Amino acid sequence: MSSGVTLAVDCMGGDHGPSVTVPAVLHFLEANPDVRCILVGLKEPLERELGRAASAARQRVIVHPASEVVAMDEAPALAIKRKKDSSMRVAIDLVKDGSAHAAVSAGNTGALMGMAHFVLRTLPGIDRPALVALMPTVTGHCYLLDLGASPDCTAENLRQFAVMGSTLVACVEHRDRPTVGLLNIGSEAIKGNAVVKQAGELLRESALNFVGNIEGDGIFWSRTDVIVSDGFVGNVVLKSVEGLAKMFRHNLSAEFKRGPIGWIGALFAWPALAKFRKRFDPRHYNGAMLIGLRGLVVKSHGSADATSFASALARAAVLVRTDVLQRISAGLAPREEPIAR
Repeated sequence: MSSGVTLAVDCMGGDHGPSVTVPAVLHFLEANPDVRCILVGLKEPLERELGRAASAARQRVIVHPASEVVAMDEAPALAIKRKKDSSMRVAIDLVKDGSAHAAVSAGNTGALMGMAHFVLRTLPGIDRPALVALMPTVTGHCYLLDLGASPDCTAENLRQFAVMGSTLVACVEHRDRPTVGLLNIGSEAIKGNAVVKQAGELLRESALNFVGNIEGDGIFWSRTDVIVSDGFVGNVVLKSVEGLAKMFRHNLSAEFKRGPIGWIGALFAWPALAKFRKRFDPRHYNGAMLIGLRGLVVKSHGSADATSFASALARAAVLVRTDVLQRISAGLAPREEPIAR
């Protein structure tokens, strides 16, 4: 593999497909001269979108044809079994065989996680992978995992998530000892179900910088770098936050449109609202990272626009540049097999 970062991009995934993914790739490449991208998907739509673009970054783009597409509502098990030449599967295969450092897709979440797990397998010392993403906080952001890759977890799984999350933050944020919290229904050590209480004991005995239990509201108010939960709870938290944000935007817009007083209020509030929107723009937080596998995979939101998808590409590039995969592997167990690069 040549020097620099190579990303395999599933261009057919998501709600919009090549009309969004291809422009996003070119825009991202223009700002990242050390990156090249392998565009995976149906040849004609990809070449059509590339033909519409006037960008010097096209020189760092390779089209890799795939004959199938995984639908957003397709059953993950069937997609894994039957669609071996789908754009999603081929992108992951390119990571496994060393042609790419990481794969990025906005496609079917269940299929992507299942395919990645099936093709890449877990790292030594990891029983299950975890999906991790940034969550906005009053002081910046934190990393929450798992967001749905592993709904049912043991205490040992949660400890492994904590190790992976801590290593990820140490690499990406350049922090020596990231703080780690355990998502729970109370801050006291005696709170929670049996699994969570046992996980707390394992974390207190570990070398991690464990700060104790974090309640739901603490995700956004605490200064904790990493917050750990099982995939069931983590996914509920993520979807609840997304729903709350949509409701807030809808109701605020409705109030401003209610009448003259609302219009005047909107005029005066606009500068503050613009700053708020820029700081908490969900497009800048796009890109959930699937970690714990022998290769890097980043999941973009299915409805991502070009700006949002470019954020997912940037997330993948950072993971490669900071050598997250190797550092997680080194922190858990000696390598038994070569890691996909």
